[in-house]
Amino acid sequence: MKSRHSGVGKTEFVLIALVVVLIGIVIFHGSEIASLQKQVSSLESQLSSLQGSSPSTPGQFGQRLTGIDQPLNATELSAINGAPLAYFEDAANMMLAGNLTGMVSVPVLNSSYFNTNALVVNGKPSVVYIGAISCIFCGENRWAMALALSRFGNFTALYKGYSSFGDSDVPTLYWSADNYTTSAGVGYGASYSSPYINFFAADYESPIVQGFQVQPISYFVAEAPNSTYSTAMSFMNNTGKFSGTPFTLWGTSLFLGADAVVFGNTTPSSQSLPLTYMTHEEVIKQIGSFSDRFAWAEYAGADVYIAATCHSINDSAPVCSLPGIKAIEAKMTA
Repeated sequence: MKSRHSGVGKTEFVLIALVVVLIGIVIFHGSEIASLQKQVSSLESQLSSLQGSSPSTPGQFGQRLTGIDQPLNATELSAINGAPLAYFEDAANMMLAGNLTGMVSVPVLNSSYFNTNALVVNGKPSVVYIGAISCIFCGENRWAMALALSRFGNFTALYKGYSSFGDSDVPTLYWSADNYTTSAGVGYGASYSSPYINFFAADYESPIVQGFQVQPISYFVAEAPNSTYSTAMSFMNNTGKFSGTPFTLWGTSLFLGADAVVFGNTTPSSQSLPLTYMTHEEVIKQIGSFSDRFAWAEYAGADVYIAATCHSINDSAPVCSLPGIKAIEAKMTA
């Protein structure tokens, strides 16, 4: 009985000693552990707030939806509609002088896609755009397109969008509020009017959290919402020249792809594109200030489209009288 009681006492002593040691370790390191937990929590909070919001901090794949489908406010829209003619002239001269090499240059439009038959609707030639909301080059090129179109008419609405998150997640303009979650569809139309031209826009819609997707033009024809768009899509399909997006007609000139490659203030040398991490506000600010190569190249890209359109309307719009636009038109048609 005594020996049995004595044996239990030794075991209890050992267990108590171990507990005391463990408690001591916890007490000794408790403040350090708590401090580390606070630091980790703080870092996680900072990373969460930075994700997808900073122009220099990429978010996780498929997570950047900031402001998507929101219309430009009046100030932002005026940066497009009210772009000064002087900016177009200065950019034209920079391009003609070879100062924007690698970003944009004057194309010589040969007979394979220049002097195409115009698509005339209601007595006016047309600009036709076929693209995809997931397309990076469509995304980049819509900035130049919008600037060019603003010289012939007026937008009452433009919307904030992105190219596919799997295709560099470039901030862009949408012509209308697009369905970026649908498995397949086409967004037709734009809030635009002009006394000189028609503008028919069609973007293939797909989940932008996936990669680039588009359908053949026959799909755009089949999905057309009315006879006018059916005619426009059929016109583009009948050219037989579709090779990718963007695919555009400016009066009597077909463009097989983007007319400029403008993803920042330098020519892209890797898959890390500065434009990818810009906000829409930053892009619009650069366009409005006209103080860096990004803005100059976007206006120069617009100038190429303007010159092609001027050629098809007999230079009847005020922008067509700019010396720089005349020089580009002459070089393109030489």
